[in-house]
Amino acid sequence: MVEGLKRISGYEGPRGPVVLAIMDGVGLGKYPEGDMVAKATKPTWDWLREHALYTTLKAHGEAVGMPSDEDMGNSEVGHNAIGSGRVFSQGASLVEHAVNSGDLFRGETWKTLIGQAVAKPSTLHFIGLLSDGNVHSHIRHLLAMIKQAHADGVRTVRVHTLLDGRDVVPTSAHEYIAELEGLLTELNQNEGTDFAIASGGGRQKITMDRYEADWAMIQRGWDTHVLGKGRMFPSALDAVETLRKETPGIIDQDLPPFVIEREGKPVGPIVDGDCVILCNFRGDRAIELCRAFEDEEMDKFDRGPKPDVLFAGMMEYDGDLHIPSRYLVAPPAIDRTLGEYMVASGIPLLAVSETQKFGHVTYFFNGNRSGKFSNTLEDYVEIKSDMVPFEERPWMKAAEITDVVIDSLRSGKHKFIRINYPNGDMVGHTGDPLAVEISVEATDLSVGRLVKELKAVGGILVLTADHGNADDMYSRDKKGNVLIDDETGLPKAKTSHSLNPVPCFIYDTEGTSKARLSDEKNLGISSLAATCLKLLGYQPPDDYTPSIVEVG
Repeated sequence: MVEGLKRISGYEGPRGPVVLAIMDGVGLGKYPEGDMVAKATKPTWDWLREHALYTTLKAHGEAVGMPSDEDMGNSEVGHNAIGSGRVFSQGASLVEHAVNSGDLFRGETWKTLIGQAVAKPSTLHFIGLLSDGNVHSHIRHLLAMIKQAHADGVRTVRVHTLLDGRDVVPTSAHEYIAELEGLLTELNQNEGTDFAIASGGGRQKITMDRYEADWAMIQRGWDTHVLGKGRMFPSALDAVETLRKETPGIIDQDLPPFVIEREGKPVGPIVDGDCVILCNFRGDRAIELCRAFEDEEMDKFDRGPKPDVLFAGMMEYDGDLHIPSRYLVAPPAIDRTLGEYMVASGIPLLAVSETQKFGHVTYFFNGNRSGKFSNTLEDYVEIKSDMVPFEERPWMKAAEITDVVIDSLRSGKHKFIRINYPNGDMVGHTGDPLAVEISVEATDLSVGRLVKELKAVGGILVLTADHGNADDMYSRDKKGNVLIDDETGLPKAKTSHSLNPVPCFIYDTEGTSKARLSDEKNLGISSLAATCLKLLGYQPPDDYTPSIVEVG
């Protein structure tokens, strides 16, 4: 446990609490076309721009621990950076290094799985998101593992493909499938080799649920990947083409599950003795599938007899619960987080969001740690998300989140409150510009309510984002020109995160902090931890990213 922090001499902090409000997926767009943040009516944002301190922060690439500035940020690494106050090499960077250096293939987990697949012999299965989005996975890592498995003597491989269309172009699945099929065809030229795609489906339909929001997604994935149950097709490309024709306008993340067949039978069910690798490196949408493979008892869905397999994840997705028990690459060891320091300093905390982002203001914010640092000083409130497409309810639970915070402000119970409004990100991933515009407006409306209440209690608002999304809703060519859909004549949707900076407003309702922008340049969102500590009247740890402001 860390020690409590020292107070700043001459400044006791605000009368009320500091509220860190994260507008998930709300960045500052580069282009006016498709920037639903700029287009939205935002009276609170406009008022704060005139009355609050304002700056911009980096929220992608190296500023959040990704391999390069060509890599978009995401909610996981964003909340890690915000909550830890520093930049750690993240999943994408760690896996990239492990693959390129060969460390992954020299590790005990890889050797154990490959050893069993060769000795029995048995089938080696890969399950994961098939794209180069680099948020949950990268196809490059999958291809490298398939090649190495072949070189190590594995003769039967099955790939269970989760289709993206969210962190990449909405209808690009066929391109990634073709790239994968090209490698499989090449390796199958070797005698005795049988490498094939076995199943698939859209990431929002099967397998990649998070925070136990919809275990039916896991069941559909289990039925598809493990049991080989479902609609059968001769190939993954045929499945994608057929399913797109049947539902015009559908994007990859929403494609129904499918099973690949040979002679009328599924080509790759997972059976006793097989080896399985979940090749996503991000944890939130991986944990439930791990539990389905590893938990001895499963009451979340009818799993049937659990196959006796060797299972491993790309990483350890939960360091406290040790999920999964085997993993290929060790995750970053994030310690001394903002929450831990605040608890050690006796600061009562509140963390609030709806289900879709609840784990981000708790688990990820705390450095990939489950549970609380203190049951007496910390309150966590999860508001259940609606089980409907986000474009149909773009306001989501912004009002309910705000209700909880207002109750806290009026009670005076907490000195630090962190919240996440998921709207800009979750609705942004749908590719529906009107819904996205409304989602930003709903968030702004709720922030306006917070400002009003904070004025009454003498608090401070830190309003920011973890990455962009809603600010960049149109696909573009390399020159920046908007791409037009040939069938509709409308701009092609962009559903992935942006590479844009994010806003940061700091509004001290009573001016007690005498906050002023620091001289630090090119700061990223990891600076928010030190900023919140200073606004509360505490000296940040020396190795934290410098604060955005000076006080006193």
